[in-house]
Amino acid sequence: MEKLRQQLDELLNRLERADEIRSQLQELISIYPFSEFEYIISHLLSAGKLSIEEYYDIRNSYIDRNLYLYLFEISAPRGFGEIWAHGHLKELVPALQRPSKKIDPEYSDQYDFIHPPRIRIEVKTSRAVESGRDEPLYIKALSSDSTKPFDMNFQQIKPRYCDVFVWIAAWRDVIRYWVIPSSEVENNPYYSKGQHRGNVGEGQLHLTHENIHKFDRYLVKPNELEKAIQKAFKREQKLRLQSNSPARSRRRNP
Repeated sequence: MEKLRQQLDELLNRLERADEIRSQLQELISIYPFSEFEYIISHLLSAGKLSIEEYYDIRNSYIDRNLYLYLFEISAPRGFGEIWAHGHLKELVPALQRPSKKIDPEYSDQYDFIHPPRIRIEVKTSRAVESGRDEPLYIKALSSDSTKPFDMNFQQIKPRYCDVFVWIAAWRDVIRYWVIPSSEVENNPYYSKGQHRGNVGEGQLHLTHENIHKFDRYLVKPNELEKAIQKAFKREQKLRLQSNSPARSRRRNP
């Protein structure tokens, strides 16, 4: 919105009555789909100061910058975190299966997907919004190149119940994916154990503008998610073997 507002304000200078229109905008009442943007564009087009080609350029660049803005309009957390995100991930990795006791006799809603034959996957999601603003999500939604502060809190993380985590985060213009072995989440310095009192083995992790770059090695392109899941699972198996090795046990219990 900020870039569009800046673009249109600069274009207003083409009009002879630019200051007058700016004053009118202060009093303008907007009701969807009529807004300040439509008001400015209609004046520019009417005065012949904005070509239809320029209008299309503004329109297309705005769409590109806000391709995933609709995700910030999903008000219910489960609507975004489960309904959208799970369906989105299943489209990217069709081999994923919904777990059940038939597939895993010990299953009891501990994780979200299973990748044949036995990779247990937990999905965590969040949206990048500007911190410290008490406004609707779609208003404070951030672009991927924004320098404003954000805090994406991945909650109810339970490393002991899955093999691999898939984190999905949305910005206005991009969706990013991280694939991480569960042991590396549990031992990460940003992982905070004990999110809720009495919930043993559960924690949370804050991904912020200050620490997000430290997770770059887990970033995965959408068309590489399945291979990344399989690779992370193999690493998780090695980490578990190392943690259960006799030498490691002796170090823990001298």
